Amino acid sequence: MTGLIDRRSLLVAGGAAALMPWLPAWAQPVSAGVPTVSGDDIHLKIAHRMLTVDGRTSHAIGINGTIPGPLVRLKEGQQARIHVTNALTDEDSSIHWHGLILPFHMDGVPGISFPGIAPGKTFTYEFPVRQSGTYWYHSHSGLQEQIGHYGPLVIDPAGADPVAHDREHVIVLSDHSPLHPHGIFKKLKQMGGYFNRQKQTLGGLLAGKDQSLKERAEWGAMRMDPTDISDVTATAYTYLVNGHGPQDNWTGLFRPGEKVRLRVINASAMTTFNVRIPGLAMTVVQADGLHVRPVEVREFQIGVAETYDVVVTPGDRAYTLVGENSDRSGMARATLAPRAGMVAPVPPLRERPLATMKDMGMGMGGMDHAAMGHAASPAAMEHGGGHGGDRGGMTHSMRDMSLAPTVKDTPTVQTISPMPADRTGEPGQGLEGVEGALTYRDLVALDPNPDTRAPSRQMQIHLTGNMERYMWAFDGVKMNEVKAPIPFTLGERVRVTLVNDTMMAHPIHLHGHFFELVTGKGDHAPRKHTVNVQPGGKVTFDLTADAPGDWAFHCHLLYHMHAGMMQVVTVRAPEGKAA
Repeated sequence: MTGLIDRRSLLVAGGAAALMPWLPAWAQPVSAGVPTVSGDDIHLKIAHRMLTVDGRTSHAIGINGTIPGPLVRLKEGQQARIHVTNALTDEDSSIHWHGLILPFHMDGVPGISFPGIAPGKTFTYEFPVRQSGTYWYHSHSGLQEQIGHYGPLVIDPAGADPVAHDREHVIVLSDHSPLHPHGIFKKLKQMGGYFNRQKQTLGGLLAGKDQSLKERAEWGAMRMDPTDISDVTATAYTYLVNGHGPQDNWTGLFRPGEKVRLRVINASAMTTFNVRIPGLAMTVVQADGLHVRPVEVREFQIGVAETYDVVVTPGDRAYTLVGENSDRSGMARATLAPRAGMVAPVPPLRERPLATMKDMGMGMGGMDHAAMGHAASPAAMEHGGGHGGDRGGMTHSMRDMSLAPTVKDTPTVQTISPMPADRTGEPGQGLEGVEGALTYRDLVALDPNPDTRAPSRQMQIHLTGNMERYMWAFDGVKMNEVKAPIPFTLGERVRVTLVNDTMMAHPIHLHGHFFELVTGKGDHAPRKHTVNVQPGGKVTFDLTADAPGDWAFHCHLLYHMHAGMMQVVTVRAPEGKAA
């Protein structure tokens, strides 16, 4: 019976492929092995299941029986109605629609926008679809996202799609471990570098690949490890493409000469991927679901929760799609090929990067593009938070400096970046010196920004952490210590600068909003919902607080959020005025 089903599936797939040239782009079959749900009423069921990756089976949570969950395909202008049943027997669950503009009570964050979905219960999400592009969805309950509770979401435009393509594939990158996520978190709390197996060695010193003895002594005195790029590495993770490990080799087919659109989604818990297709140029056409002016690249870094759409025109041969972890301890691997069964060479892992003094916020040079945008009124400049107090007993050299005005002096603040630099013109850790690598400054919005008013005020938020104790926070204050949410007035325009006081990149996500990166692009600034702030760096964005309600604001590294790097943004109408 299995053979008959497989043959029938192949015949159906073959027939669909034959019809493909006569179907509109939104109706064409995509990504073999990724089921699609669509329509006015969509039903999703969250349940336990087992997942086999590269021959190894472990526990997971799937949606409608698959990992990742099915591709949810919506149409701009429709009224979405999605019924989500929690079939888990022992825990609440939820779905957050990442990057979607919707009423806050449909955002899916337990404790902020709704109570969650109890075991055996069904919650119906209902909202108007007001946008198009590539997005995704995932749990915001506990650490369920780590074990498979995520899936792709594509919204087709109401009108013509400006991205010309003949075929598309959804590429969901993720990380999976047979270790229970709470076990991973426990090990990180016990030793921040527990999963780092790429520390410096005598052999590396003698070969000139690692730091000199003098540099090692200096970094040792600061209790910093330059090899600490990723909290969780290939020691614990297998990196997946559409739920398949590198040995499983997920394959996307094409016809030679077709324009193939790849909708790349980083649905991992903790992994920053550097993505490339050796021998094939990629044209970036969308970032975080919004169109950008086409820019050709050879490689791009995609932070956790970001999405990029790229178009490629492959020839009559197979290509390897590589998603290399930024610490280069492992990779996700897939194949693009004109015929099933074809493979291409898999490149070896490149030499692992080392953090530098610039990653500690001690870099020099670089133009601060925050000064190039609209200048806010000096009288309106505001800085929230408190001031550092008694720092007696501290031994860390960087903590002897005056704390920034917004940062609380708490154990969560291990370091302060003395000279944070705007690093939006850099491609990200592991890609320094790589020709053709994408940077945020390469992104230019295809359409003019909807709001070009000058900000009426400014605020600065510091991304703080203590790697030794595995504590993470905004301005030194963990989520469970927050006294009040970050307040915004409905309709106001605010310039926000994120300062990374740590040696790790942080993908920061604001729910319910898009913001414009201040990178010198004027009224065509790239608009995003998630931005990866490089170590020791800073990113400035302009935000229009146009969505009333309470919204989560957090680092999308799952264990950083779990450890405290999350707060709530509240958007309210001015007193006496209705929202």
